[in-house]
Amino acid sequence: MRIFKLLILFFVFISCAAKAKQDNFVRHNVAKGETIYQIAIKYQVTPYDIYRLNPDAKKGIEEGTILLIPKASSVAITKKETKNIIHEVKAKETLYSIAREYEVSVPQLQEWNAELLKDGLKKGQEIIVGKEEVAVTENYLEVENTKNTVETFSHKVLPQETLYGISKKYNVAIEDIIAQNPDAKDGLKEGSILTLKRKTEKTVTTVGSTNSNSNLYTVKPRQTLFSLTRELNISREELFALNPELKDGLKEGMVLKLPTTTSTSTVVTNTTSPESSIKVIPLDDFPKKDTINFIVKPVANLVVTANKKKKKNLVLLLPFNLSKLEANTALTKQDLKENPLLNLSLEFYSGAMMAIDSARVLGLPVQVKILDVESSRTSSNIAKLISDNDFSNVDAVIGPFQNSHAEKTAEFLLKDSIPVISPLSKEVGLKLPNLYNAVPSEDYMIKKLFEYFKVNNGNVVAVVSNKKGSTKEYLESRYQDIKFPGYTAKGSVDTDQLKIFLQKNKKNYVIIESETTAQILNVTNFLKKLKPEYDIQMVVLKLYETLDFEEIPMTNLTELNMLFPSIRKEIETNSDKMFANKYKKENGTLPSSAAARGFDVTFDTILRICQNEGFAKSNQNFRTEYFENTFDYVNDNGNIINKGVYLMYYDTDYSIKRVIE
Repeated sequence: MRIFKLLILFFVFISCAAKAKQDNFVRHNVAKGETIYQIAIKYQVTPYDIYRLNPDAKKGIEEGTILLIPKASSVAITKKETKNIIHEVKAKETLYSIAREYEVSVPQLQEWNAELLKDGLKKGQEIIVGKEEVAVTENYLEVENTKNTVETFSHKVLPQETLYGISKKYNVAIEDIIAQNPDAKDGLKEGSILTLKRKTEKTVTTVGSTNSNSNLYTVKPRQTLFSLTRELNISREELFALNPELKDGLKEGMVLKLPTTTSTSTVVTNTTSPESSIKVIPLDDFPKKDTINFIVKPVANLVVTANKKKKKNLVLLLPFNLSKLEANTALTKQDLKENPLLNLSLEFYSGAMMAIDSARVLGLPVQVKILDVESSRTSSNIAKLISDNDFSNVDAVIGPFQNSHAEKTAEFLLKDSIPVISPLSKEVGLKLPNLYNAVPSEDYMIKKLFEYFKVNNGNVVAVVSNKKGSTKEYLESRYQDIKFPGYTAKGSVDTDQLKIFLQKNKKNYVIIESETTAQILNVTNFLKKLKPEYDIQMVVLKLYETLDFEEIPMTNLTELNMLFPSIRKEIETNSDKMFANKYKKENGTLPSSAAARGFDVTFDTILRICQNEGFAKSNQNFRTEYFENTFDYVNDNGNIINKGVYLMYYDTDYSIKRVIE
């Protein structure tokens, strides 16, 4: 094994040496006691430049190590900084002995430490014993984190060895072995060489810039550009401008430059016309006096038509399960962290409270009552809550979160025609005239896509992996015009048939429904080559993690303008950012999707119950849009569903944009 590792290092070294000649680098043989810092000074480069070319150096360097160093002419040096070398005075040390140790003169020591040495040299003092000039372009930060990497290696099939045995030996799924070695599907042959890939976890040190004009952020596991822009409250354009390397894809452990926080004095004036294309809702942290504005687009500004004289009542049923928490006297912060339902409730509640405060600032006479739902998957205290509290004058109820509990609530309140809004569940069940499903179902999101295809007279081709048989059946049963290319004997997509299905006189929407990295990569590479000949747009039915794997370049998705349905929009306006910053000021973090939905659902419900025509009629007549969500309720065969779905696509400038319908 050791010999094998040495051979690998040898080949890596040879490759690096060849690259050094080609790319105008120099080789440095590390001397005894030499540090990366000293080498950087010697060659007038930064430690980052050395680490970038010699990743293993982050773990330390030894005498005789060969490092690749970029020539100073290839590294922009913008300034030099002087660094003091500090020495702690030990017992019986003199200025003379210290000067000899650091090869400086006694007068130099006296000059650098004039104030400290007024009373003589003392044990424990920290004095300056030298000055170093450091050539820098920026200051750099090393961030240690755990990184998942993909290791590629070979395995020679032994006598009587099976796929199951190899899978267990290397902890690699059988499906992944076959994906890398299609011939293995028909059985293993003794002596054949298999290419295997597996994920490994290791701690690495990432180096990034900390210059005065930017902050740093280390990319976490499973983060996507979509979630990153939301968490950081930054546009894709800003991220790519500061981090051009993102064009090759977002990778876990990357250290990204971020713009420094800047304040804005943008003021949006209130609009008074219900037909205005830009609507404004003042949003404040009641009862303080500082006010920000929140833009609501496009159809109706329910603020200007709200009745501010008639008192309204709203109830929120949130699953805090407080009795269980109170029973656990030893509850810790870790317990809270590991309670997903409680965390979801608290996030939703934080957004809802901002909506309630905003309504008060607007002068809307809404009385809000929050009741704790004690629930599990199969039971709840809904019946008791409704019997113990007076719901006779309630104008709307938001919650509970679980669809079955929301249905039970709607059934209890049906006799009084009280609207019940199911705020978070995608499930659609009982057909109740007072139950409003605020989250568009996945079925409705797919419908939105196919309506768009139809309007644009598109030709639809679907590449569906063999593991997604139920998806193929679903599409076949509802959309008969879809064409499905088959698979070759080796298990790969039949690209010849895929090309035959494309049409030159139409827009070709190619749906890719696969979680196999190799398959997505092969199909997108193939489609990119056909772009000059055909009008092609890649489509996914929803965003999934495989699309963010390092093996799939971001350019494959942007050049094919990947289209997908979403229940949330990107942050698009200054008012969106102002709301996000407002939330962060109050809660110490940017709003999660649950917090944003808490605000949007609650604010929309308050505005609708304050309309003269009431909640139900308002939903029939008006569509609304807030921070992340849009609400466009329709009666779909007895189910009242929000069809507020956005169609989004990846643009070539690496931004996500909304389709103009």
